[in-house]
Amino acid sequence: MIVNNAGMIVELSGVTKIYRQGAVEVPALRGVDLKVGRGEFSAIVGPSGSGKTTMLNLIGALDRPTAGTISIEGQDLGSLGRRELSRLRRDRIGFVFQSYNLIPVLTAYENAEIVMALQGVPDRERRDRVMGLLAAVGLEGMEDRRPDELSGGQQQRVAIARAIAADPAVVLADEPTANVDSETADKLLGIMEALNRDRGATFVFSTHDPRVMERAHRVIRMVDGRIV
Repeated sequence: MIVNNAGMIVELSGVTKIYRQGAVEVPALRGVDLKVGRGEFSAIVGPSGSGKTTMLNLIGALDRPTAGTISIEGQDLGSLGRRELSRLRRDRIGFVFQSYNLIPVLTAYENAEIVMALQGVPDRERRDRVMGLLAAVGLEGMEDRRPDELSGGQQQRVAIARAIAADPAVVLADEPTANVDSETADKLLGIMEALNRDRGATFVFSTHDPRVMERAHRVIRMVDGRIV
């Protein structure tokens, strides 16, 4: 399902990515075309080595393609320098990683607010937004706990709140259910579905998890670096 009220959020055209190992070239993506509209809840799926994580990293401006173009909200990533790409990642792209990537010395509240703090969002606005999001992901009353005081599922909830807090154009979730049990995975997916439904958040997953595929509104299947 595509809910596209104001153009496409993500556009890939003829995207190729080749990694080099010495004299050997290893193609990870082979001429991929893809469009993601506002409000999508989509899953990129495929076997290991199919290119799905590579594609997510390219969309997230964590890497550059060998050939082709990638745009976020109409902005060609290839035209941006390192500082501009850093700002785009901070302001317009949310990330949810399977390893959580929380800052261990910060509390749940501080981890969730960090992007907005970097953006210079006023204190009161940050507090209102973070407290609302932590409540929405079921962490009310746990704001002052550090990551080592939270379960894996609770840490992933903080990561989801952090990804959404700055109101990004798209949230990229790389295997977000990989390190949690089935019950926790279902709860996390329910939280992300609610954020998609109630807040219009756009999600693109990279996943092996059948539960994510079942809940996705659109499944993008990859084999050998191509969308099939």
